[in-house]
Amino acid sequence: MSNPVTRRQALATLTGAVLAGSATATAQGAAPAAGAGATPSSATGHDGTHPIRHSVCKWCYSKTPLVDLARAAKSFGMESIELLNPPEWPVVQELGLTCAIANGPGGINDGFNRRENQVTLIPAYLKRIEECAKAGIPSLILFSGNRRGQSDSEGLDICAEGIKQIVGAAEKHGVTLCMELLNSRVNHKDYQCDRTEWGVELCRRVGSERFKLLYDIYHMQIMEGDIIRTIQTHHAYFGHYHTGGNPGRAEIDGSQELNYPAIMRAIRATGYRGFVGQEFIPKRDPLTSLREAVQLCTV
Repeated sequence: MSNPVTRRQALATLTGAVLAGSATATAQGAAPAAGAGATPSSATGHDGTHPIRHSVCKWCYSKTPLVDLARAAKSFGMESIELLNPPEWPVVQELGLTCAIANGPGGINDGFNRRENQVTLIPAYLKRIEECAKAGIPSLILFSGNRRGQSDSEGLDICAEGIKQIVGAAEKHGVTLCMELLNSRVNHKDYQCDRTEWGVELCRRVGSERFKLLYDIYHMQIMEGDIIRTIQTHHAYFGHYHTGGNPGRAEIDGSQELNYPAIMRAIRATGYRGFVGQEFIPKRDPLTSLREAVQLCTV
């Protein structure tokens, strides 16, 4: 597709509206909660591992109406359309799908690494956690924010301080908070949570099974590589996964460098029971590319 929308653009309008409203007002790999309407795509393997559960990020298909994307995804054996806002959840649930991980009320650039952001983020996230629980949405995304000259150690301290103020609600309601690992070289310049080790340390400091990382394979290939070893080493801290072809964030087929069947086998071997979200921007027919990606990742 030419001039595709970016996640930053997709989040911008929502973020501004929600944070403004909050200012004036005072994720482990789990199966969807009851009522979410999803069923496993295949049986447990002979080795006792669980199948990859397929999801797709709506923002990558901005020209496809949500109901059409949901119907196509269901026909491909997928269980979820993700990164949706609360008004969109019933659309997919009525078609027997879930939203594996919901959009949060915050944006990528201005996250939990600044106390001034937490003033609006904390009440907004407390509200969104309750909304997720009521709707049976299992996970909720959040972001570190950009450094803007801040040291990584200070960012860790402040992120942990803020997240601890919402993780109790996540524990109470059974919703997993997932901070996304993003690359700061190509797509999200200056983003702080751009290394697995930094994110893992944050998980250790927060100290809750309801705070995990969203391990984005595309982004971490750019920053670190060594994808399978990282998954094997740190999978206990990963509550969700995203795909994308590198370079270019297009289809995940043989036109790019990552071996997705091998990566999916590595994820499955860890005992992961959650979702893998397709987050590539199709260059060809979008739904054909999505179907092919699901087939490639069904291992």
